[in-house]
Amino acid sequence: MTSSPPTASTAGTVSRTAWLIVGLLFPVALLNYLDRQMIASMKVSVMGDLKDIGSEENWGHMLASFKWVYAIFSPIGGYIADRFSRKLTICGSLFIWSLITYLTGHVTSFEHLYWARTAMGISEAFYIPAALALIADFHTGGTRSRAVGIHQVGIYCGVMVGGFAGYAADWEHMGWRGAFDLTGLIGILYAIPLLFLLKDAPRALPAHSAEIDQKPSALATLRELLTNVSFLLLVLYFTLPAIAGWVVRDWGPAILQQEFNISQGKAGVSAALYWQFAALVSAIFGGWLADRWMRHNPRGRIYTSALGMFLFIPALFGVGNAPALGSFSLAIAALILFGIGWGFFDCNNMPILSQITRPEVRATGYGVMNFVSMMFGGAADWGFGYMRDHGIPLNVIFGAFASLCVVSVVLVLMIRPREVR
Repeated sequence: MTSSPPTASTAGTVSRTAWLIVGLLFPVALLNYLDRQMIASMKVSVMGDLKDIGSEENWGHMLASFKWVYAIFSPIGGYIADRFSRKLTICGSLFIWSLITYLTGHVTSFEHLYWARTAMGISEAFYIPAALALIADFHTGGTRSRAVGIHQVGIYCGVMVGGFAGYAADWEHMGWRGAFDLTGLIGILYAIPLLFLLKDAPRALPAHSAEIDQKPSALATLRELLTNVSFLLLVLYFTLPAIAGWVVRDWGPAILQQEFNISQGKAGVSAALYWQFAALVSAIFGGWLADRWMRHNPRGRIYTSALGMFLFIPALFGVGNAPALGSFSLAIAALILFGIGWGFFDCNNMPILSQITRPEVRATGYGVMNFVSMMFGGAADWGFGYMRDHGIPLNVIFGAFASLCVVSVVLVLMIRPREVR
C-alpha cells in the first residue's frame, strides 16, 4: 500500500523537523571532533606528564590505534543504525565516548592512555555514519548538501575549539586533565535531552514492499555495496585525501611548533583555526553550490567535490615546502587553501553516496568508507611519526599526499549517479 502525497502543511512540518535534526546534531558533531582533536594540541603537556610515552613513534602508534578501531567498528555502527535505530545509535555513542573522555583525564600511564583512546575510537565510530544517514533521510530534496555541510561545520568548530586546548593545558587551573574532564561531562549531560528530542525518520514502504528486503542482512548489505562500481570508486575517492587530512589534523600543531619554534598554544590554534574556519565557510558555500548545480545537472555534487579536491594539490605542496622556505605565512595560506578544498569535499560525500545507494544501506555504506579511510589514516599517523624520527623531509611527504589527490580527482569524475531518494 503506497502512502498519499504529503500536503503543504505536512511538507512544512517535515522541513522544520529536518532542520531541527541538523540543529540537534550540530553540538554532537562538535564534541565528536573536540574530544579527539584536543589531544593533538596538548601533546607537549601529555608527553611531559606521562613520561613512559617516550618517542614520537609511540605517540603516532597511539593516534593510529584510535583510527584502526574506529575503522573496524564504523561498518558495524553503520549497520546497526540501518538495521535498528539511528537515534539510539547516536545517543548511545555520545554517552559512551563522553564517559571515556572524562576517564581519559584520570589516566596515569601511556598504557592507560593508549587503551582509553582505543576505547574512544570504538565508541565514536558509531556516530558519523548514523548521523549523516539520518540527515540524508530527512533532507530528501534540494537541501541535502547544505544540511550535511552545516553538520560538518560542527566538526570544524570542534577542531577549532580543540586547537585552543594547548592554552587550556598550559593554564594552571585547568591543565590537560581538566580539559578532558570538562568536555566529557558536557557530552554526558547533553546525551540525556538528546534521547528525548531526536527522532528517526519514517521509512516509506514501496508498492511491493513484500518483494523488497527493506533491512537486508549484513552479508546482503555488503554484497549490494561491494558490487556497486560507483560505491567502490567513492570509497577510494574518500580515502586518498583523508590520509593527508588526518596528518594535517593530528600532526599540524607539532609540525608548526617544531619547524617555526612557537609555543604549544599558538601552534595548536594556528594548525586548527585557519584551515577549519576556511572549511567552515566553504562547506556552507559548497553545499549551496552543489544543491544549486544539482538543479541543472545530476553530477553537480560530484563536480563541486572535484573542485575542492583540485585545491588540495597546491595546498599540500605549500604545507610541505613552507618550513624549508622559513615562511610561516606560506604555511598558514596553504592551510587556508586546504580548508577551502576540504569544505567542498566534505559536505558532498554523503550526498554523493545517497545518489548511488538506497537509504536502507547508506549508514553501512558510510561505515565502510570510514573503515577504509581510517585504516589508511591510522597507518599514515604511525608512518608519519616513523618518517619524522628518521628525518624524511616534509616536502617529500606532502608531495606524495598531493599526488594522491590528483588520482582522486580522476576517481570522483568516474562516478555515475542514479535516481535514488
